[in-house]
Amino acid sequence: MQNIKKTVAIIIGIIILLVGTLVYISRHKPELVIQGEVAANRVDISVRVQGRATVLTADIGDKVQKGDLLLQLESPALETQLATSEAQYKVAIANRDVTYSTRPETIEAMRAQYEKAEADLLLAKSNLDRMEGAAPRGGVSQQNLDVARNSFSSAMEAAAGAKANYELAVSGSSSEQKKLADAQVDQALAALNQVKSDYAALTVKAPSNGQVTVRVAEVGQLYNPGTPLYSIVDMDNLWLTFNIREDYLNYAAVGDIFSIYVPALKAHVDVKIQAINPLGQFANWHATKATGDFDLRTFEVRAKPIKEDAGLLPGMSVIADWKSRRHSE
Repeated sequence: MQNIKKTVAIIIGIIILLVGTLVYISRHKPELVIQGEVAANRVDISVRVQGRATVLTADIGDKVQKGDLLLQLESPALETQLATSEAQYKVAIANRDVTYSTRPETIEAMRAQYEKAEADLLLAKSNLDRMEGAAPRGGVSQQNLDVARNSFSSAMEAAAGAKANYELAVSGSSSEQKKLADAQVDQALAALNQVKSDYAALTVKAPSNGQVTVRVAEVGQLYNPGTPLYSIVDMDNLWLTFNIREDYLNYAAVGDIFSIYVPALKAHVDVKIQAINPLGQFANWHATKATGDFDLRTFEVRAKPIKEDAGLLPGMSVIADWKSRRHSE
């Protein structure tokens, strides 16, 4: 009988212990710890034209400003193309000028011919008028009258031709020829600008502010288009990213401020949530149960450090206690 009482007491004690444990667990849920990473804008710089490196002005670790010289290339082939394009452009301009204008000597000669033809026309007209006036009195033969009329007609045609030649010399070529000359100038200019753009690409400059993190370029090396030369990271614009399942989003909201732990710095840093964005379908968390569960989307939470000089570097891991975050006021 006494053994039975002891057994019952032990069972009751175990039950009380289990109930107490369940109550404790229900009231003290485990912390939700999520790992993130420090990120930054990175710009990879490659060469656009073929060239050989002659000057390097930036190395790994250097801070550069937008427009600073990083690398100088040389290309004899591009230099030759540039000289050829400039010459072709000058030839096109010269041809256009010739099309639009005539030499003053030519214009003067055409004008003299036109004036002579006008004078001959006046003389032929005067001679014809005199003969037609004398013909009714029998003073002029019909043959001489016909010759005078033919001479006047020829003088009129000669004067019209001389006038046309003079006007053509003054105005230059036809409108179609002028349009062709203009198009040839535009074509030569476009070709020249393209070669100038390629030649300017031999001078590689920093496209943005940042710190040089990778340098592949070496003096004397020949690089083809697309070859990477430098990588620049904007160290003044760092942020943190966390990938979180959607059922944990109730612990985060845009504008929240919470503390993260940075193992590399062995320090806590306050950050503020800037954005919460859904990731693609590839980032879905898929259910494994046949029933009673469902797929969940994964969201990216992006945060910025409150202090810019927090000592963070791209690639550092950060740890956040997601449930114990503190809200900004």
